[in-house]
Amino acid sequence: MARVKGGFVRTRRRKRILKLAKGYFGSKHRLFKTAKEQVYKSLMYAYRDRRNKKRDIRRLWIVRINAAARMNGLSYSKFMHGLKLAGVEVNRKMLADLAVNDISSFNSLAGVAKQKLNA
Repeated sequence: MARVKGGFVRTRRRKRILKLAKGYFGSKHRLFKTAKEQVYKSLMYAYRDRRNKKRDIRRLWIVRINAAARMNGLSYSKFMHGLKLAGVEVNRKMLADLAVNDISSFNSLAGVAKQKLNA
């Protein structure tokens, strides 16, 4: 059987993995085998958490809207239901921004929601 030398391809593959593992603790950035395992795991975490980040941000928006709605005497669900009845189509991102930066306009939206709930 012919002799095979890994040479350039092997070196390039190892360098790529070790470059990705830069900054990891201990042998995870020095040794190829442990670095490879950690890089694969890290890439899996990155893929998963790009999706989880969307979940977390939406949760934050809902917490902010709920806090501002409760200052107006409404729960989050009643506030959102009132807006839906009123035909106000503002997404949660914008509502959360209003709740933090422009409370007076949020209060007016809460007033609209209250009117529709009481009617």
